Amino acid sequence: MRIHRGGPAVAGIALCLGALVACNGSSGTSGGEAAGPPTAGAASPGAQGGKSPASARGDAESLDGKVIVIDPGHNGGNADHPSEINRQVKIGNGSKACDTTGTETKAGYTEHAFTWDVSKRLAAILKSRGAKVSLTRKDDKGVGPCVTERAALGNRLKADAALSIHADGASASGHGFHIIEPLSIGRNAEMVSDSAELGEALRNAYHEGTGIPYSNYLGKKAIDRRDDLGGLNMSTVPKVFIECGNMQNQGDADKLSSASFRQRIAESLAEGFQTYLG
Repeated sequence: MRIHRGGPAVAGIALCLGALVACNGSSGTSGGEAAGPPTAGAASPGAQGGKSPASARGDAESLDGKVIVIDPGHNGGNADHPSEINRQVKIGNGSKACDTTGTETKAGYTEHAFTWDVSKRLAAILKSRGAKVSLTRKDDKGVGPCVTERAALGNRLKADAALSIHADGASASGHGFHIIEPLSIGRNAEMVSDSAELGEALRNAYHEGTGIPYSNYLGKKAIDRRDDLGGLNMSTVPKVFIECGNMQNQGDADKLSSASFRQRIAESLAEGFQTYLG
């Protein structure tokens, strides 16, 4: 989630109830999250590397009663509302823009459309296993919500786990994925250890299920730790970010732009939640 930088989302705050809204910046250079509702395409086992996730085999265990919040980074209307998304919000150890616009591939496939599609696919899988799933935004046409509201939804619901989904906008020579885990800033101290466990489970499942390698430009074994993201600083429940790949790298972009591969991404992330919550 690099490149475009945006800000506040006054209009997005109203979306943050139930299965609605959230906003935050992402790793390195792109930040916080247009396309219509996603069509769940079937992933072909073994396609483009990785092993077929358990969800594709139908042998997954139940997640009955588990509360999971999925935060699709950015939003489709952010770019048209700079004053809203650039509004500064308190993130526990300073201030940051309410939200950002995110990045896109060279072919024009936007990060906010990618995160929305993957999040809807992932939510459907988790719900099919009995989990109670809420999204931080209701569509890919709105503004925001602010990064603080994205964190607040998980806190209000007392989520068992939360994940903010992004794609990076690093140099074209960089490729691979990484997980962003929180560092303690005091108010989030109690969730840091559990977040590390969540991050490891999601990293392992994503790597195995998609075949996408660890990032070659950021993090250690695909794990980066930060204290400058409001979505992590303001969370009191276990939460991490994932940069699913680098949209500026052609190889990564080709995968992220594929509907069948996005289904594979969702299935892999579902396995990570299964491991952590099982």
